[in-house]
Amino acid sequence: MRYQYLLLAIVFIILMKAARRATRVKSATYGTISTMSMVRDPDGPAKAVPPVPARPSHTGQGIDHDNAISSADNRQEAAMAPIIAPADTFTEGQAQVAYDAEALVGFYQKMVEIRLFEDATTKAFRQGKIGGYLHVYSGQEATGTAFLGAMNRDKGDVAIAAYRIHAHALLLGAHPNNVMAELYGKGTGIVKGKGGSMHLFHAEGGMLGGYGIVGGHIPLGPGYAYGNRYQGGEAVVQLYLGDGSIHNGAFHEAANLAGLWGKSGLCPTLFILENNQYGMGTSVERATAMTELGKKFESYGIEWERVDGMDIQATLKVAEQVQERVRETGKPYAIEAFGYRIVPHGAADFLEQYRSKEEVAKWREKDPIPLLHGQLIEMGIEEERLEAIRAEAKAMADEAVKFAEESPDPDLSELLTDVYADDTYVEPAG
Repeated sequence: MRYQYLLLAIVFIILMKAARRATRVKSATYGTISTMSMVRDPDGPAKAVPPVPARPSHTGQGIDHDNAISSADNRQEAAMAPIIAPADTFTEGQAQVAYDAEALVGFYQKMVEIRLFEDATTKAFRQGKIGGYLHVYSGQEATGTAFLGAMNRDKGDVAIAAYRIHAHALLLGAHPNNVMAELYGKGTGIVKGKGGSMHLFHAEGGMLGGYGIVGGHIPLGPGYAYGNRYQGGEAVVQLYLGDGSIHNGAFHEAANLAGLWGKSGLCPTLFILENNQYGMGTSVERATAMTELGKKFESYGIEWERVDGMDIQATLKVAEQVQERVRETGKPYAIEAFGYRIVPHGAADFLEQYRSKEEVAKWREKDPIPLLHGQLIEMGIEEERLEAIRAEAKAMADEAVKFAEESPDPDLSELLTDVYADDTYVEPAG
């Protein structure tokens, strides 16, 4: 019996050390957002990290699977190489994008709100207050903020996403209190506590669900887009998917149909591939021979381009252009938003043995929030104003946690609701 207690004590110590390490390398916290030294030259103005220049093709070279972390630099350089962007040559009805400092402050506020909300969810999860799985968006805020901001709800635009979706719900108007309550499994949650982190739904804002089965949601996008356009609608479907799902058969079947229907102008689907370089703990180069993921769309006649998904200004420009391009042509289009999650895959992923501390630290230099912070300071926005935005966002997150903790659990009767449509008559076949 004594040995059993000793073994339990050893396991506990190991887990505590792992938790402390995870805390050190997890998402940028409130303090990290406030610290600009990581992205600002002390001898000069704030500046963004420039894209890495193109590298020669690696065709024919093997992948060292025993040294995958060391190949991360190659992955970054190859993926950020400039490519021909068809949207740059599209002029008919194209939006002219120019964001001044005031507009950028608004985007900064949205990204800070997302980050601090996500930090609050991570803390609650590790305190045992949120069950199930939890996947946060820290590091990828610029992509969702830009593209969802380009949606036109008056024309019926909608978004369908995978499971890293708290930010999408917030950006499309869901109240933070109800989103947090959903993560807590409370009856006041956005879907009555039945969905949890991976299955948020906010139809009023145009969010037609988050889905936990990897790749399983992808066919829904082209299907909705085709049905809406066939009936004379103008909606564009923003379909979010991760780099890990692009190897799934559901992706290939859906992309094939999207390209086919798009030839007739009947599939206005905007594929937004959020390439954060890891499918759980598996790097892109260990998952596919073709690491330039956007090229997979070419097989199905779908044009695509790449954008630095951690640069809000670059992403805003592309988002405005391609959203209207897809609406006018009725053809699918794909964006590879290249970025990095500066947090573990999930909140329970403590060890992160698949990537080094040095790699994470390097990418945190491109954290989109501090980068935009530095740009705003350079444009003349006062630090006090940005500090006030962070304080308001922190208060919003704290209020959401308080609301969730004080909310009641769902009533047991809810187990039987929302299973079948009410008062719906289905004509028998034949």
